[in-house]
Amino acid sequence: MPVVPEVPGRARIIAIANQKGGVGKSTTAVSLGAALADIGYRVLVADLDPQGNASTGMGIRHDAREVTVYDVVVSEADIKLAIVPTPVERLHAVPATIDLAGAEIELVSQFSRESRLKKAIEPVSEGVYDFILLDCPPSLGLLTINALTAAEELIVPIQCEYYALEGLGQLLRNVSLVQQNINAGLRLSGIVMTMFDARTKLSEQVVQEVQKYFGDLVYGVIIPRTVRLSEAPGFGQPITVYDARSKGAEAYRELAREVALRPPPDTPMPHYDEISVAVMAPMDDIVTVEEGEPLPDEDGSRGLDEQSSEQDEPAEESSARPPGTTSEAEPELEAAEPEAPPSIESAPRAKATPAPRRKPRPQLVEEDLWEEPPAQPEPRVKPPSSPARPGELPQRRVVVIDENSEIDIQGSQEVPPVSPVSNEIHEGMADIGATLDDERGHKRRWRMFRKGGD
Repeated sequence: MPVVPEVPGRARIIAIANQKGGVGKSTTAVSLGAALADIGYRVLVADLDPQGNASTGMGIRHDAREVTVYDVVVSEADIKLAIVPTPVERLHAVPATIDLAGAEIELVSQFSRESRLKKAIEPVSEGVYDFILLDCPPSLGLLTINALTAAEELIVPIQCEYYALEGLGQLLRNVSLVQQNINAGLRLSGIVMTMFDARTKLSEQVVQEVQKYFGDLVYGVIIPRTVRLSEAPGFGQPITVYDARSKGAEAYRELAREVALRPPPDTPMPHYDEISVAVMAPMDDIVTVEEGEPLPDEDGSRGLDEQSSEQDEPAEESSARPPGTTSEAEPELEAAEPEAPPSIESAPRAKATPAPRRKPRPQLVEEDLWEEPPAQPEPRVKPPSSPARPGELPQRRVVVIDENSEIDIQGSQEVPPVSPVSNEIHEGMADIGATLDDERGHKRRWRMFRKGGD
């Protein structure tokens, strides 16, 4: 266990930054601060994220955020007026609100805009706190540059997934630029692997690649993915208070001991190139197989049937044997041919039992190839009609589909209704489907239809 001094000396200012969102920056800042406070250190957490998630995770209500980081950075207010106590003993916070989203725009025209936060926390950096944690937003804007300028150490949380590694090279390049031009005392203290899922192989591969690339800079403890860590901000409590016996609380307590016992590096951060994580199979390992050739095994070698045929049979005998025949000592094995050849990316075959020999596929000749017949014109429902000669009207078929007995053109004749008993139609009423020639002298209302609805 680390030894806590009775009187705080020079505070260790640590920025927790990563341009990738959702990697656990706010959770790490809140949980690490609470775990350090449980050890006995005096801790201040400054929330630099406009979303204010770290402030919510420490139980600070929105109506209690009167003086925030926005006033401290933009308006140069006294940071002591913005410090708010939290339910955890020895843990204080500087809350943030959505107003901080406009700070980057307002700081563009300000003088020495990248060192505003450094000047603001100077009154509390000596003899007041042991640790000052800066929760950075998920970007590389002016707020993150302010945090890197004010901090002396940097902790980078990395989610155990492939997306979290893509922007890590850009973050480290920006850290190198800040280290060379603005803050020469900035050091990379360590890297925290967060959201580790032991059920997936990808998480283990990402951890191995990061450990191989950064070496001892990666902390020994790995933060697991647990439901308790996600539930704790909803109750406004750190994980060490919400569920002190959970795996997440134990992991952050172990991380707090590592951070307290590991001193910051003496030398500046070396130059890191872009991280090339080989968690996926490269394209060179994918072997293309022509039709008729056996599929390769896991190690890239040829199939068992081809290897056995080359080792057991002499070359002259194999050349003289016609395709599709086998020797007397080795009976022919009939194997069901699949409908489609298995893909190379499918699951590897088991090597416990050798695969049976298959009959060679017959070679396709040009005569056996199926030729596509020429395209036939689509049949028409009705042949195109010839246009009418000048002076003649086109022939149309008029069909009775309905008639209204109450409406008559002359209004003098009434059509008798159909008898409910007999199905016979009264005289003078046209049948449904009758043509114009079937009309018996009565003037009725006809409905004409043709193609197009006219």
